[in-house]
Amino acid sequence: MRTLILILAGLLIAVGAVFRCPQAHRRKGAAAFTVVWLLAVAWNLRVGLAHGYALQEEAPIQLLIFVVPVAAAWWLARARR
Repeated sequence: MRTLILILAGLLIAVGAVFRCPQAHRRKGAAAFTVVWLLAVAWNLRVGLAHGYALQEEAPIQLLIFVVPVAAAWWLARARR
């Protein structure tokens, strides 16, 4: 359930980051979102590891949490030209 919540939160933040930028700068908004979301996912990974989960358990989940919103942000940045 936490994974789904984080993915949905990432999607909402991605939409906000891309659409708050002027149309000419939407790729910059997607790039900024990518960096910020990477830091958020790294923090979430650190919390998971601190709670006793193994890296092999956490890595695929964190990858999913990172890739889905970032892919959506870049798709939105390119699709609205």
